[in-house]
Amino acid sequence: MSSIKDRQRAAARARLEKEMAERAVAAKKRRQRQAIIGSALAVVVIAGAAVWIVAALNKDDDKSTTASSAPPAGTVACQWIPEDGSTGAKVTDVGTPPANVPNTGKDTLTMDTSLGAITATVDLAKAPCTGAAFNYLASKKFWDGTKCHRLTTEGIKVLQCGDPSAKGKGYRDTDGTGGPSFRYAEENLPTNASPAYPKGTIAMAKTSSPSSTGSQFFIVYADTDLPAEYTVLGTITKGMDIVEKVAKAGTDNANGQGDGHPKTEVDIKTFTMAAAS
Repeated sequence: MSSIKDRQRAAARARLEKEMAERAVAAKKRRQRQAIIGSALAVVVIAGAAVWIVAALNKDDDKSTTASSAPPAGTVACQWIPEDGSTGAKVTDVGTPPANVPNTGKDTLTMDTSLGAITATVDLAKAPCTGAAFNYLASKKFWDGTKCHRLTTEGIKVLQCGDPSAKGKGYRDTDGTGGPSFRYAEENLPTNASPAYPKGTIAMAKTSSPSSTGSQFFIVYADTDLPAEYTVLGTITKGMDIVEKVAKAGTDNANGQGDGHPKTEVDIKTFTMAAAS
């Protein structure tokens, strides 16, 4: 009897140990699955966090890029196109103005000439890039010692100046071909004005190509209807009598009837730009 009971107890103990072992294996597998799932969740969470961080950083970068690329308040971006003389122009290398320039306020342009002072008001809100070019070139004394090289009296009534190479006594065939080492786009065009260029206007000369504005300008001494392709820089406030006197003396017709060099020379001693008071 005892041996049978012993065998029964041994069998029961073996079954119990087997069950315990199976439970242990099952528990281990559950722990492994949980660990794997937990790791996967952690990866997902980490990946999600990484995506969020990257997105946030990209958003900040976008903001930073936008902020850095946008001109500061009160300024506008201007494109200065290099001019190397390949077009036949006589280039005076003076570098380029700043990329961002003021687009608020007014400046006073003053030319102290051999015949007296000529002044004009320049509205930077209307012609910021041209105004900036003039400020920059004036600071380089670009026009000091130059002369107004052209006068037209037939239909177009303007006195043209601004060639840095037009210097010395008398005129040369090359007068009117000079300019700075950059050019820029036209602005403040009088598309709806009639006449387009009234008396007292100071505007920019250019070639037939777009974005060919440089340093040459013209003063309108009588209402003139030109195509609205020339930047209006400002308005003469003093010295129109000087320009009218030069116009009355006439031109030498070097370029044709009513178009040539002024018979009365106008030499620009100094050219300055300053904030209007």
